[in-house]
Amino acid sequence: MNKELEYLYDRKVECQICKNTYVTKKVRSRFIRAHRHDTDFCSFYISTKINPLLYYVSVCPECGFSSSEECTNYFPPKAKDLIKQKICHNWKRKDYGQERTLDLAINSYKLAIYCATIKKEKHIALGGLYIRLAWLYRTEQVNPQEEQRFLRLAIDEYILSYSAGDFTDTPFSETKLLYLIGDLSRRVGLDGQATRYFSRVIEKQKETIEKGIVQMAKDRWSEMREAKKSG
Repeated sequence: MNKELEYLYDRKVECQICKNTYVTKKVRSRFIRAHRHDTDFCSFYISTKINPLLYYVSVCPECGFSSSEECTNYFPPKAKDLIKQKICHNWKRKDYGQERTLDLAINSYKLAIYCATIKKEKHIALGGLYIRLAWLYRTEQVNPQEEQRFLRLAIDEYILSYSAGDFTDTPFSETKLLYLIGDLSRRVGLDGQATRYFSRVIEKQKETIEKGIVQMAKDRWSEMREAKKSG
């Protein structure tokens, strides 16, 4: 094994569109070392090369269909035909199964978002793609405008997910989802919306076991109040 790449391992994936089996890279958990976390759960890693966000999306080299582990196996009627027509027929073979540059990783997210939109993926999964792409821009310290754009898209999907309830049976609890909508809203300057969502989290303090999330909502609320006073 190349000593340089020992932090990566191969994961086999079967493409849901063309049935090709291909290899995608993932970061070995023992190499994942975060040195700080932002209030929206974005992690900053000791090495920008060893960032699991770079490898979150799997891209079929043969047909271009792309997805994350959050995406479901369900395809609505005609969705596969639409993906073949809009993506596969225009695809020029490209292998994303090696060490990824930032540009390759960004492209992989945009492909997965396009695929997920065509197949009407759950809002919680689309939100997950948008927020991770925003985090990638942030951790790599490139293009803050694009980070803001994808944070706003994540907010929209998370609000739809909360309304539709499609976050159930995922690692997201209602409390965590409400908090995240609040924190992302704060980050893009939607202070009124942020306050509304933080207050919903705080209202749940007696019924939720996630006391840490409630405390985080209280902390953000206080920070916003202080900022308003000093501003």
